[in-house]
Amino acid sequence: MSMEERERVVESLPAEVTWDEIAMPEGDLHFEGKRQALDVLRGYFKQQRRRVYVGAELPIYYPGERRFAPDLLVVLDVETHPRGKWVVSAEGKGLDWVMEVHVGGDRKKDAEYNVQRYARLGIPEYFIYDRTRERLEAYRLPSPEAREYVRMEPRQGRYTSEVLGLELQLDEGVLRFWAGNALLLESEEINERLREMLDRVQRRADEEARQRAEEARQRAQEVRRRQEAEHQRAEEVRRRQEAERRLAELQSELERLKSPGE
Repeated sequence: MSMEERERVVESLPAEVTWDEIAMPEGDLHFEGKRQALDVLRGYFKQQRRRVYVGAELPIYYPGERRFAPDLLVVLDVETHPRGKWVVSAEGKGLDWVMEVHVGGDRKKDAEYNVQRYARLGIPEYFIYDRTRERLEAYRLPSPEAREYVRMEPRQGRYTSEVLGLELQLDEGVLRFWAGNALLLESEEINERLREMLDRVQRRADEEARQRAEEARQRAQEVRRRQEAEHQRAEEVRRRQEAERRLAELQSELERLKSPGE
């Protein structure tokens, strides 16, 4: 098969999956579980300037395998442009990390069948985010050649993903990602923190402006007090000088009146 023929075959593969291939809609818990993880991972790898593709519910084609669409998938060291499907033969590599978000329906599909299938396909890590039971499960291939998962054990409540270079943890039922000691936030949380920071900055600026205005008012009052005090002192000096002048005049008049009788 020529390169052009192969490209036509890949292009003809459908980018949609049937209801038989994916789970039925499971409401907000299922959607938010995927959305939050997708948002955090995309934001993190973009900030790291790494070539990492992060997708959700993308039809996946492995040679000789029935297609499937995991809730969340990550592939390292590839172009990050949008895709309608992932064809392993065309992309040149398979998936590196998969997560299924379970809320209802057949848990056996995620917890048993997919554990065997993803291991057989050589996907290095597989996570199950069970929102109903508020539980996280994780599996890893012990070597690139292995085709059977080893179950990961958490350390202090966190699972270490060697593929992502991150730690995963459930915090009150919410999936959290950690880069060392740094908690990774989703866009809404980052925006909320930015708004809080801006509010604090604005409040501090308003308080500083109020303090400056109060200090200016107090300085103006002090200037007025000094001016009034100087005015009073000047008035007292003028009155004293006037009294001394009048006294001198009276003394002169008195002396004049005394002179004829002497």
